[in-house]
Amino acid sequence: MVKEIERFGIPIIHMATITTISESVGANRIVPTIAIPHPVGNPKVSPSEERALREDLVKRALYALNTPVDKQTIF
Repeated sequence: MVKEIERFGIPIIHMATITTISESVGANRIVPTIAIPHPVGNPKVSPSEERALREDLVKRALYALNTPVDKQTIF
């Protein structure tokens, strides 16, 4: 589905814990996440640390969204 959406000119960010799955589905922009049960968070840290972690992931995703790529890239 990722490739079909990008075919229409809409860039996609694939955020995933297991980046090999992202690669196998053809995602061009891949942002690694934290863990399978909590991909964009970590309940073991303080709320302020978790917020900073989430902000970092979103910033990485936005950077990836604005970066031209011609092959699969992990950010």
